[in-house]
Amino acid sequence: MSLKITGTGSCLPKKTVSNEELSKIVETSDKWIKERTGISKRQICVDETITDLAYEAAVQALESSGTKAEDLGYIICSTIGSDHITPSLACAVGERLNSMCPAFDLNAACSGFIYSLDMADSLISTNKADKILIICAEKMSSYTDWTDRSTCVLFGDGAGACVCEKGESLKYLYTDTLCNTSILQVDAGNGNSPFSDNIPRGYLKMDGKEVFKFAVTAFERHIEKAMKAINLNVSDIDMYLLHQANKRIIDFARTRLNQPDNKFPTNVEKFGNISSASIPILLDELLRDNLINKGDRLFLSAFGAGLTSGCAVLEWQ
Repeated sequence: MSLKITGTGSCLPKKTVSNEELSKIVETSDKWIKERTGISKRQICVDETITDLAYEAAVQALESSGTKAEDLGYIICSTIGSDHITPSLACAVGERLNSMCPAFDLNAACSGFIYSLDMADSLISTNKADKILIICAEKMSSYTDWTDRSTCVLFGDGAGACVCEKGESLKYLYTDTLCNTSILQVDAGNGNSPFSDNIPRGYLKMDGKEVFKFAVTAFERHIEKAMKAINLNVSDIDMYLLHQANKRIIDFARTRLNQPDNKFPTNVEKFGNISSASIPILLDELLRDNLINKGDRLFLSAFGAGLTSGCAVLEWQ
Protein backbone atom coordinates (compact mmCIF):
# COMPACT_ATOMS: atom_id res chain seq x y z
CA MET A 1 0.00 0.00 0.00
CA SER A 2 1.67 3.16 -1.21
CA LEU A 3 -0.67 6.13 -1.45
CA LYS A 4 -2.58 8.87 0.27
CA ILE A 5 -5.31 11.21 -1.00
CA THR A 6 -4.17 14.83 -0.86
CA GLY A 7 -7.08 16.62 -2.51
CA THR A 8 -10.70 16.07 -3.51
CA GLY A 9 -13.34 17.77 -5.65
CA SER A 10 -16.86 17.25 -6.93
CA CYS A 11 -19.37 18.69 -9.36
CA LEU A 12 -23.13 18.20 -9.71
CA PRO A 13 -25.44 19.40 -12.49
CA LYS A 14 -27.57 22.47 -11.81
CA LYS A 15 -30.99 20.89 -12.36
CA THR A 16 -32.64 19.21 -9.39
CA VAL A 17 -35.39 16.67 -10.08
CA SER A 18 -37.58 15.94 -7.05
CA ASN A 19 -39.69 12.86 -6.48
CA GLU A 20 -42.76 15.02 -7.01
CA GLU A 21 -41.49 16.06 -10.44
CA LEU A 22 -40.83 12.43 -11.37
CA SER A 23 -44.38 11.52 -10.36
CA LYS A 24 -45.61 13.78 -13.19
CA ILE A 25 -43.84 11.71 -15.87
CA VAL A 26 -44.06 8.17 -14.47
CA GLU A 27 -46.48 6.36 -12.17
CA THR A 28 -44.81 6.84 -8.79
CA SER A 29 -44.92 9.04 -5.69
CA ASP A 30 -42.62 10.67 -3.20
CA LYS A 31 -43.72 8.18 -0.54
CA TRP A 32 -43.20 5.15 -2.81
CA ILE A 33 -39.66 6.23 -3.73
CA LYS A 34 -38.59 7.20 -0.21
CA GLU A 35 -39.86 3.99 1.36
CA ARG A 36 -37.97 1.80 -1.13
CA THR A 37 -34.80 3.83 -1.70
CA GLY A 38 -34.49 6.73 0.74
CA ILE A 39 -34.08 9.09 -2.23
CA SER A 40 -35.84 12.48 -2.26
CA LYS A 41 -34.20 14.12 -5.28
CA ARG A 42 -31.33 13.87 -7.76
CA GLN A 43 -29.27 16.17 -10.03
CA ILE A 44 -29.70 15.68 -13.79
CA CYS A 45 -27.63 17.09 -16.66
CA VAL A 46 -29.46 19.44 -19.01
CA ASP A 47 -26.85 21.85 -20.36
CA GLU A 48 -23.76 20.17 -18.87
CA THR A 49 -21.74 17.42 -20.55
CA ILE A 50 -20.03 14.67 -18.62
CA THR A 51 -16.72 16.29 -19.60
CA ASP A 52 -17.89 19.53 -17.97
CA LEU A 53 -18.61 17.73 -14.69
CA ALA A 54 -15.38 15.74 -14.77
CA TYR A 55 -13.24 18.78 -15.54
CA GLU A 56 -14.73 20.91 -12.74
CA ALA A 57 -14.30 18.10 -10.19
CA ALA A 58 -10.70 17.65 -11.40
CA VAL A 59 -9.89 21.36 -11.06
CA GLN A 60 -11.20 21.37 -7.48
CA ALA A 61 -9.17 18.27 -6.58
CA LEU A 62 -5.99 19.74 -8.05
CA GLU A 63 -6.50 23.04 -6.25
CA SER A 64 -7.20 21.43 -2.89
CA SER A 65 -4.08 19.27 -3.17
CA GLY A 66 -1.87 22.11 -4.45
CA THR A 67 -1.04 20.09 -7.57
CA LYS A 68 -0.42 21.47 -11.05
CA ALA A 69 -1.73 19.56 -14.06
CA GLU A 70 1.78 19.35 -15.52
CA ASP A 71 2.93 17.45 -12.42
CA LEU A 72 0.47 14.58 -12.93
CA GLY A 73 1.83 11.17 -13.84
CA TYR A 74 -1.53 9.71 -14.91
CA ILE A 75 -5.19 10.65 -15.30
CA ILE A 76 -7.59 7.78 -14.60
CA CYS A 77 -11.30 8.29 -15.31
CA SER A 78 -13.92 5.87 -14.06
CA THR A 79 -17.10 6.05 -16.15
CA ILE A 80 -19.61 3.75 -17.81
CA GLY A 81 -19.74 6.11 -20.79
CA SER A 82 -18.33 9.49 -21.69
CA ASP A 83 -19.40 12.06 -24.29
CA HIS A 84 -17.55 10.06 -26.97
CA ILE A 85 -16.97 6.38 -27.62
CA THR A 86 -13.42 7.48 -28.32
CA PRO A 87 -11.34 9.42 -27.37
CA SER A 88 -11.67 8.69 -23.67
CA LEU A 89 -13.10 10.98 -21.02
CA ALA A 90 -9.63 11.08 -19.44
CA CYS A 91 -8.22 12.47 -22.69
CA ALA A 92 -11.01 15.06 -22.90
CA VAL A 93 -10.28 16.26 -19.36
CA GLY A 94 -6.53 16.14 -19.99
CA GLU A 95 -7.02 18.38 -23.02
CA ARG A 96 -8.80 21.02 -20.94
CA LEU A 97 -6.10 20.78 -18.27
CA ASN A 98 -3.34 21.09 -20.89
CA SER A 99 -1.88 17.88 -19.48
CA MET A 100 0.58 15.64 -21.35
CA CYS A 101 0.53 12.59 -19.05
CA PRO A 102 -0.98 9.19 -19.94
CA ALA A 103 -4.76 9.26 -19.63
CA PHE A 104 -7.28 6.42 -19.86
CA ASP A 105 -10.79 5.37 -18.86
CA LEU A 106 -11.78 2.48 -16.62
CA ASN A 107 -15.21 0.83 -16.51
CA ALA A 108 -15.95 -1.16 -13.38
CA ALA A 109 -19.45 0.32 -13.05
CA CYS A 110 -20.30 1.47 -9.52
CA SER A 111 -17.10 -0.08 -8.11
CA GLY A 112 -14.97 2.16 -10.32
CA PHE A 113 -13.53 4.34 -7.56
CA ILE A 114 -12.14 1.33 -5.68
CA TYR A 115 -10.74 -0.13 -8.91
CA SER A 116 -9.18 3.23 -9.75
CA LEU A 117 -7.50 3.37 -6.34
CA ASP A 118 -6.14 -0.11 -7.03
CA MET A 119 -4.67 1.07 -10.35
CA ALA A 120 -3.21 4.20 -8.75
CA ASP A 121 -1.64 2.16 -5.95
CA SER A 122 -0.02 -0.16 -8.50
CA LEU A 123 1.39 2.74 -10.53
CA ILE A 124 2.68 4.67 -7.53
CA SER A 125 4.18 1.62 -5.78
CA THR A 126 6.14 0.73 -8.94
CA ASN A 127 7.42 4.33 -9.24
CA LYS A 128 5.65 4.93 -12.56
CA ALA A 129 3.96 8.01 -11.14
CA ASP A 130 4.25 10.34 -8.16
CA LYS A 131 0.85 11.99 -8.51
CA ILE A 132 -2.30 10.56 -10.09
CA LEU A 133 -5.62 12.26 -10.74
CA ILE A 134 -8.65 9.97 -10.35
CA ILE A 135 -11.98 11.21 -11.71
CA CYS A 136 -15.25 9.32 -11.40
CA ALA A 137 -17.88 10.91 -13.67
CA GLU A 138 -21.25 9.48 -14.57
CA LYS A 139 -24.21 10.71 -16.59
CA MET A 140 -26.72 8.03 -15.65
CA SER A 141 -29.62 10.02 -17.10
CA SER A 142 -28.35 9.10 -20.58
CA TYR A 143 -29.10 5.42 -19.89
CA THR A 144 -32.29 5.77 -17.86
CA ASP A 145 -35.65 4.57 -19.15
CA TRP A 146 -37.88 7.35 -17.85
CA THR A 147 -40.97 5.17 -18.29
CA ASP A 148 -39.65 2.48 -15.91
CA ARG A 149 -40.45 3.52 -12.34
CA SER A 150 -38.34 0.72 -10.86
CA THR A 151 -35.10 2.21 -12.24
CA CYS A 152 -35.63 5.86 -13.26
CA VAL A 153 -36.12 6.95 -9.65
CA LEU A 154 -32.72 5.60 -8.59
CA PHE A 155 -30.07 7.45 -10.56
CA GLY A 156 -28.47 10.88 -10.85
CA ASP A 157 -25.52 12.56 -12.57
CA GLY A 158 -22.30 13.95 -11.14
CA ALA A 159 -18.53 13.69 -10.77
CA GLY A 160 -16.04 13.27 -7.94
CA ALA A 161 -12.26 13.44 -8.12
CA CYS A 162 -9.16 13.05 -5.99
CA VAL A 163 -5.39 13.40 -6.27
CA CYS A 164 -3.32 10.46 -5.04
CA GLU A 165 0.33 10.72 -4.04
CA LYS A 166 2.92 8.56 -2.31
CA GLY A 167 1.94 7.92 1.28
CA GLU A 168 0.89 5.36 3.86
CA SER A 169 -2.83 6.09 4.11
CA LEU A 170 -4.06 3.07 2.18
CA LYS A 171 -3.99 0.11 4.57
CA TYR A 172 -6.00 -2.45 2.62
CA LEU A 173 -7.60 -2.83 -0.80
CA TYR A 174 -9.52 -5.71 -2.34
CA THR A 175 -11.42 -6.11 -5.61
CA ASP A 176 -13.23 -9.00 -7.24
CA THR A 177 -15.77 -9.77 -9.97
CA LEU A 178 -18.49 -12.40 -9.97
CA CYS A 179 -18.72 -12.19 -13.79
CA ASN A 180 -22.49 -12.12 -14.17
CA THR A 181 -23.84 -9.79 -16.87
CA SER A 182 -27.56 -10.55 -16.60
CA ILE A 183 -28.53 -8.88 -13.31
CA LEU A 184 -27.56 -5.29 -14.17
CA GLN A 185 -26.68 -4.07 -17.67
CA VAL A 186 -26.96 -1.38 -20.32
CA ASP A 187 -27.05 -2.73 -23.88
CA ALA A 188 -25.06 -0.62 -26.35
CA GLY A 189 -26.79 -1.75 -29.55
CA ASN A 190 -24.88 -2.32 -32.79
CA GLY A 191 -25.17 1.07 -34.46
CA ASN A 192 -26.03 1.53 -38.13
CA SER A 193 -24.18 -1.37 -39.72
CA PRO A 194 -25.72 -2.35 -43.10
CA PHE A 195 -24.91 -5.96 -42.25
CA SER A 196 -27.10 -6.24 -39.16
CA ASP A 197 -30.33 -4.91 -37.73
CA ASN A 198 -30.14 -1.37 -36.41
CA ILE A 199 -30.59 -1.75 -32.66
CA PRO A 200 -30.81 1.58 -30.82
CA ARG A 201 -28.76 2.26 -27.71
CA GLY A 202 -30.28 0.38 -24.81
CA TYR A 203 -31.58 1.47 -21.45
CA LEU A 204 -30.38 0.32 -18.07
CA LYS A 205 -32.04 -2.90 -16.95
CA MET A 206 -31.80 -4.26 -13.43
CA ASP A 207 -33.08 -7.12 -11.30
CA GLY A 208 -33.47 -5.14 -8.10
CA LYS A 209 -33.88 -8.10 -5.73
CA GLU A 210 -30.76 -9.83 -7.03
CA VAL A 211 -28.75 -6.60 -6.89
CA PHE A 212 -29.79 -6.10 -3.26
CA LYS A 213 -28.78 -9.66 -2.42
CA PHE A 214 -25.40 -9.28 -4.13
CA ALA A 215 -24.76 -5.91 -2.47
CA VAL A 216 -25.26 -7.10 1.10
CA THR A 217 -23.34 -10.32 0.45
CA ALA A 218 -20.43 -8.38 -1.06
CA PHE A 219 -20.33 -5.98 1.90
CA GLU A 220 -20.24 -8.81 4.42
CA ARG A 221 -17.45 -10.50 2.46
CA HIS A 222 -15.51 -7.25 2.27
CA ILE A 223 -15.74 -6.40 5.96
CA GLU A 224 -14.77 -9.90 7.05
CA LYS A 225 -11.72 -10.06 4.77
CA ALA A 226 -10.55 -6.53 5.58
CA MET A 227 -10.86 -6.76 9.35
CA LYS A 228 -9.04 -10.10 9.39
CA ALA A 229 -6.27 -8.88 7.06
CA ILE A 230 -5.37 -5.78 9.09
CA ASN A 231 -6.40 -7.06 12.53
CA LEU A 232 -9.16 -4.56 13.30
CA ASN A 233 -12.67 -4.79 14.71
CA VAL A 234 -15.66 -3.11 13.07
CA SER A 235 -15.79 -0.67 16.00
CA ASP A 236 -12.24 0.48 15.11
CA ILE A 237 -13.56 2.03 11.88
CA ASP A 238 -14.49 5.68 12.34
CA MET A 239 -16.57 6.03 9.18
CA TYR A 240 -18.09 3.70 6.59
CA LEU A 241 -18.33 5.25 3.12
CA LEU A 242 -20.52 2.85 1.15
CA HIS A 243 -21.69 3.09 -2.44
CA GLN A 244 -24.79 5.28 -2.35
CA ALA A 245 -27.15 3.00 -4.26
CA ASN A 246 -30.05 2.63 -1.86
CA LYS A 247 -30.57 3.73 1.74
CA ARG A 248 -32.01 0.31 2.62
CA ILE A 249 -28.75 -1.40 1.63
CA ILE A 250 -26.73 1.02 3.76
CA ASP A 251 -29.10 0.59 6.72
CA PHE A 252 -28.84 -3.20 6.36
CA ALA A 253 -25.04 -3.02 6.50
CA ARG A 254 -25.10 -0.74 9.56
CA THR A 255 -27.56 -3.00 11.37
CA ARG A 256 -25.49 -6.12 10.62
CA LEU A 257 -22.44 -4.47 12.17
CA ASN A 258 -24.42 -2.95 15.06
CA GLN A 259 -22.73 0.42 14.55
CA PRO A 260 -24.19 3.92 15.15
CA ASP A 261 -25.82 6.01 12.43
CA ASN A 262 -23.10 8.67 12.45
CA LYS A 263 -20.54 6.17 11.20
CA PHE A 264 -22.55 5.70 7.99
CA PRO A 265 -22.84 9.12 6.29
CA THR A 266 -25.11 9.29 3.24
CA ASN A 267 -25.98 11.63 0.38
CA VAL A 268 -28.17 9.20 -1.59
CA GLU A 269 -31.24 11.04 -0.31
CA LYS A 270 -30.30 14.19 -2.26
CA PHE A 271 -28.26 12.83 -5.20
CA GLY A 272 -29.50 9.29 -5.84
CA ASN A 273 -27.15 6.64 -7.22
CA ILE A 274 -24.32 8.28 -9.23
CA SER A 275 -22.54 4.98 -9.91
CA SER A 276 -18.77 5.20 -9.39
CA ALA A 277 -18.95 8.91 -8.51
CA SER A 278 -20.99 8.38 -5.34
CA ILE A 279 -18.14 7.57 -2.93
CA PRO A 280 -15.71 10.30 -4.07
CA ILE A 281 -18.52 12.90 -4.00
CA LEU A 282 -19.42 11.80 -0.47
CA LEU A 283 -15.74 11.90 0.54
CA ASP A 284 -15.39 15.43 -0.82
CA GLU A 285 -18.50 16.59 1.06
CA LEU A 286 -17.27 15.16 4.36
CA LEU A 287 -13.85 16.76 3.98
CA ARG A 288 -15.32 20.16 3.11
CA ASP A 289 -17.54 19.95 6.18
CA ASN A 290 -14.49 19.05 8.33
CA LEU A 291 -16.03 15.75 9.37
CA ILE A 292 -12.92 13.68 8.63
CA ASN A 293 -9.87 14.17 10.83
CA LYS A 294 -6.26 13.06 10.64
CA GLY A 295 -5.97 9.49 11.87
CA ASP A 296 -9.59 8.56 11.14
CA ARG A 297 -10.05 5.08 9.71
CA LEU A 298 -12.37 4.98 6.69
CA PHE A 299 -13.89 1.82 5.22
CA LEU A 300 -14.95 2.15 1.56
CA SER A 301 -17.11 -0.50 -0.10
CA ALA A 302 -18.84 -0.62 -3.50
CA PHE A 303 -20.60 -3.02 -5.83
CA GLY A 304 -21.73 -2.70 -9.42
CA ALA A 305 -22.64 -4.26 -12.75
CA GLY A 306 -20.40 -7.06 -13.82
CA LEU A 307 -20.82 -8.01 -11.01
CA THR A 308 -17.87 -6.02 -9.65
CA SER A 309 -17.15 -5.19 -6.05
CA GLY A 310 -14.33 -3.86 -3.93
CA CYS A 311 -13.33 -2.30 -0.64
CA ALA A 312 -10.52 -0.23 0.83
CA VAL A 313 -9.40 0.90 4.27
CA LEU A 314 -7.78 4.33 4.57
CA GLU A 315 -6.18 5.88 7.64
CA TRP A 316 -6.53 9.56 6.85
CA GLN A 317 -3.32 11.57 6.66
